[in-house]
Amino acid sequence: MTNATQIRPRLSVLDERQVDQVHDYSLRILAATGVRVDSQPARRVLVRAGAKEEGDRVLIPGSLVERSLRSAPSSLEIFDRRGNPAFRLGDGAETRFGIGVTALNYQDPMTDEIEPFARRHMEAVVRLGQALPSFDVISTIGVIQDTPADLSDLFAILEMMANSTKPLVVLVSDDDRYPAVLDLVEHLHPDAAEKPFVIPYFNPVTPLVVNRGTADKMTATIERGLPFIYSNYGMAGATMPITPAGILALLNAELLAGLVLSQSIRPGAPIIIGMLPAFFDMRGMANFYDPMSYVLDLACAEMTAFYRLPHCGTSGSGMGWGADVIAAGHQWVNHLASCLGQVGLAPFVGDTLGSTTMSPAIIVYADEVIAQARRTAAGFALDETAAALGDIAEIGPGGNFLMAPGTLEHFRSAYFESKVFPNLTVDDWRQQGYPRADDRLRSRTRELLDAGTAPEDHDDLIARGEALIRSVVR
Repeated sequence: MTNATQIRPRLSVLDERQVDQVHDYSLRILAATGVRVDSQPARRVLVRAGAKEEGDRVLIPGSLVERSLRSAPSSLEIFDRRGNPAFRLGDGAETRFGIGVTALNYQDPMTDEIEPFARRHMEAVVRLGQALPSFDVISTIGVIQDTPADLSDLFAILEMMANSTKPLVVLVSDDDRYPAVLDLVEHLHPDAAEKPFVIPYFNPVTPLVVNRGTADKMTATIERGLPFIYSNYGMAGATMPITPAGILALLNAELLAGLVLSQSIRPGAPIIIGMLPAFFDMRGMANFYDPMSYVLDLACAEMTAFYRLPHCGTSGSGMGWGADVIAAGHQWVNHLASCLGQVGLAPFVGDTLGSTTMSPAIIVYADEVIAQARRTAAGFALDETAAALGDIAEIGPGGNFLMAPGTLEHFRSAYFESKVFPNLTVDDWRQQGYPRADDRLRSRTRELLDAGTAPEDHDDLIARGEALIRSVVR
C-alpha cells in the first residue's frame, strides 16, 4: 500500500535566475531613475526613511527596498462583514476572485443594450455577486450616474455594504471624498479595521509617478489600520516599454516604490501589490489585454511570491462586446492561468467593451469558468483506492463500470455539472428547438438578477447611511 499523493497541475514562468534579474533591473530603475512623488508629505516621509530627493524625483536605494520587504506582512486574513474569516491572501493561498469594476455603463443581459450605470444597477449586481459561489469579493462595480457626482462614491459603498456580506474592494474616483467614504464605512461598521472586510484599491500613474491622490489615500488608509491594494496599469508602447521584459521591470519597480512608501509611513502596514499590463492599439487608439498580459500577470505573481507579499492581478475582463466568444476566451485564459499559477486575488471580473460597461452575463459565465478552473487546479488523488484497482480487477475485460462500487460512490462529484449549459445529446438539442448557448446564459442571468435578495440588515444600513450622506451635503 502506497501513501496517497495529489496530482496538481501548475504553471511557472520564471526561474530563480530570472527572478533575480527582474529584481535587479527594478532596483536599478529606482536608484538611478527614481520616481516622481507629487505629495509633499509623502516625499518627506520617503526622504526621512533614506530616499534621496533629486530635483522632481525621489531616488530609492536598494537597502530601503530590502528593509521595506522585511517589514511588510507576508499574508493577510480577510473577513466578511459579519466578522467571520473569509480567506487569506499570501504565502501560497489559493486564488480568489471578485466582480467589478468602476464601469460607466450597464449592459442588459437580454438585449445587450447599454445604459448609464445607475444606483439600481449597483444594487442588483452586488446581490448577484453575493449569490454566486465562485466570487470571494465584491469590487466597486460601477460609477453611479444618477446621484449627484460628488456623492457617487458614497452611494456606491453604501449599496455595496447593504447588499452583500462578502469582503469589498473599494475604488473611489473623487480623491476629496475618500475620507468621507472611510467615515461612512466606520459609521456603519465601527470595527472595520479590527477584522478588515474593506480593501481600498489605489493606482500610481505609469510611468514612475506616485500622484498626490494615491499618496494621500494611502496615508489615510494606513492611519486607519486598513489593508489596501497598490496596483499599477500601463499600456505597452504608450505609458510603458513595448517589450514584455521592459514592462515587467518598470511595473515591478513601481510596485516596490509603493511598498517602500507604505512601510515608510508605518512599518508593518498591510499591502497587496500587483499589475494590470495592457497593450495599446496605435491604429484604433484602444487598450486591450494581449495573451502576453496573462504571462506578465503570472510573472508578477511569482515576483510577489519571491517578495513574500500578497498579490493582486488581472481578471481577464474588459474584452469583447458583451458575453461573447471574445470575452469567453479571455475569461478562460485568465482564470485558468491564475489558478494554475500563483495569482492571489483577481478582483475585477465582469466588464466589457474596453472596461467601460458592466455585463451581468459575463459575471454568471465567469462563475462557472472559475469553478472549473479551480477544479482543474485541484488535480486528483493518486493511490491504490483512487486508481480503482479493486473495481478494475472485479469488472475485468469487456465489462462496464456503471454499477461498480467506485462509480456509485463518486458519480455525483466525478465531473463538473453546469447550472447554465446542460449536456445535451444531438437528439435533445433538436427536440428542444436548437437552443443557443448564449440564450441559456442570458436566461440564467435574468433569473439570478430577479431572484437577488439583500442581507437582513439592508434597510437599516441604507437608512443610517443615507442619513450620514445627507449630513455631508449640508
